[in-house]
Amino acid sequence: MVETAMKHRDLLVTEDGQWQTCKPAREWDLLRTPYRFHRFLTEVEDVLEAAIDETDCLPQLWLLVRRFITNSYWLQTQFIEPSPDTGTGVIVLYDEIGYPLTVQIATYLPGTRSSIHNHGTWGVVAVFRGEEKNTFWQRNPKPQFPDWIEPTAEVTLLPGDIISFTPDAIHGVEAAGDETTVTFSLYGETHHSKRFEFDPVTHTAKNF
Repeated sequence: MVETAMKHRDLLVTEDGQWQTCKPAREWDLLRTPYRFHRFLTEVEDVLEAAIDETDCLPQLWLLVRRFITNSYWLQTQFIEPSPDTGTGVIVLYDEIGYPLTVQIATYLPGTRSSIHNHGTWGVVAVFRGEEKNTFWQRNPKPQFPDWIEPTAEVTLLPGDIISFTPDAIHGVEAAGDETTVTFSLYGETHHSKRFEFDPVTHTAKNF
């Protein structure tokens, strides 16, 4: 399945390599004036502390991300130019020792590609500028290759789109289009023993 994203779409990707469209947020649930960074962090913390399973609260988390990017002009000015050597640039907005939450803004030069990976935690990513092509994969173990993966779907995200991932969802991303891609990301606690980089040629995976 190959799909081009429509504006302001909210997607969820699971470990089976498939994506689904989430129910759109109502406008009156989004507007907050002002909506400061500290309030966003507090509301995220409240959602996580009340959750029995963090994955189950992903709809609430992407709603908070949608609210944040809708109401915060400051947020959309916080980015750096990508390095010409790596094609990427990252600003970490929040990463407090002792609290499992990372908030960052990443930039990618056109054509920059990531490895094929999962995150070992849940994640919510919003696209601010440019285009981000996501290719999704699913584990399909073979007797000789327990880390065999196969592509399942593709979707290109445009400015305003938000995508959420469960911890075992596998994807690779590419900055498509002709301009620098800028994304906002919110991640939970990374379980490094469960975070893998996959090689579809050798059919192997390694922790990273």
